[in-house]
Amino acid sequence: MTDRSAVVHFVVPAGIDDPKRPSGGNVYDRRLCEELPRWGWHVHEHPAAGTWPTPDEWDRDRLNTLLAELPDDSLVLVDGLIASAAEMLVDSARRVRIVVLLHMPLAEASSVEAVERVEAEVLNAAAAVITTSKWAGHWVVSHLGVDADRVWTAVPGVDFAPPARGTASGGNLLCAGPVTPAKGHDVLIAALAKAADLDWHCTCAGALDLDPAFVESLTAAAARAGIADRFVLTGPLSRPALTELRSRTDLLISPSRRESYGMAVTEGLACGIPVIATDVGGHREAVGQASDGTLPGMLLSADDAHGLADALRTWLTDPGVRSRWRTSARMRGRELTGWPETARAVAAVLHQIAKPDDAPPRF
Repeated sequence: MTDRSAVVHFVVPAGIDDPKRPSGGNVYDRRLCEELPRWGWHVHEHPAAGTWPTPDEWDRDRLNTLLAELPDDSLVLVDGLIASAAEMLVDSARRVRIVVLLHMPLAEASSVEAVERVEAEVLNAAAAVITTSKWAGHWVVSHLGVDADRVWTAVPGVDFAPPARGTASGGNLLCAGPVTPAKGHDVLIAALAKAADLDWHCTCAGALDLDPAFVESLTAAAARAGIADRFVLTGPLSRPALTELRSRTDLLISPSRRESYGMAVTEGLACGIPVIATDVGGHREAVGQASDGTLPGMLLSADDAHGLADALRTWLTDPGVRSRWRTSARMRGRELTGWPETARAVAAVLHQIAKPDDAPPRF
C-alpha cells in the first residue's frame, strides 16, 4: 500500500471473526481486508451488527446511521448477507457508490416474494455486483434482471498446503460446513448407513447451533444405523485445527442442496483431497477439472443417498479409483488461485467504479 491508496468502506457482518460461526463468506471478507491494500486500497472496515439477513428495525436503523455517516461519493463495498436484505441501500446508492459482494443470492434459497423484490432492487441500484461464482453471476442476471455489464466474478482463493497424507484404505472422510439442512448432512447419514459394512470414519466440522433440532435428528439417525461411533460432529474448528484435519483426510464430501461456489471443496483440493459433491449451484466450478481433463472426484445429484452410497462404495473398494482421483485432485489443486488473485479481481472492479482521480496506481 502507498500513500496514494484509494479508500473503500467495507460493510461486513459484525460476527466476521466469531470462531463459533466460521463461514466461507466471513473468510472471504477477512481475506479481502488483508489483501486489498496490496492492490492500492485502504480498507475502512464497518461491522454491521444485527441478525442479517433477517434484520429487525434496530438493525436497520444502525445500518442507516452507518451509511449516513459516510462521506458523499464514498466507495462502499457491502457484504451480500447484509446488502440483499437492506432496502435502504437503494436510496444510499444515489449518494455513495455501492458495490455488493454477493456470496449467495438470497432469493435463490427463498420462496418469499418480498425477499426477491428487495434483493433485486438493491442489486439493480448498485454500481456493481461481485459474485463468487459464474453460476451466481448468471443467476442474478437471469432471475433478478441485473445488467450483465455490472456483474463481475471473483472466485474465492485458497491457501495452498502440502498434499494430505491420507491412508491406504481411503476411509478418512470429511464434511466441512455448518450443520444445517441446506448442507445435506441428512443425505450423508443415509448414504453412510448404506455403506456401514465398509471401513470408514466420517468427521463433520462446522457450527452445530444454527439448527439444533436438525443436529439432534442426525445423531439419532446415526445411532439407529449403528454408525454413531464413526460419525463425529466436532462443531466449529479453528483454521489451524481444520488444516490439521485435512492433512489426514482421504476424501471430502459436500452433499449440499445449494451452494454458490463451495470453498470447502477448493480448500480440500488445494491439499490434493478428492471430492464427491452435489452438482448444484457453483459446485461444478469449484470441483472443476484437472488440466488433463480428468475430474478430481465425482458430481452427483442432490438428495441422492443411493448415488452417494454407491460412490462411497466405489471409492472405498477400488484402489484404482482412489489412485486416479488423488492424482487428478493434486493436479487440480495446483491449478487453483490464491487469495491475492481474488483480491486483485475485486480491486479491478473497484478501480472501474472509482472516479479516475480516486483510482490508485496500477501495478
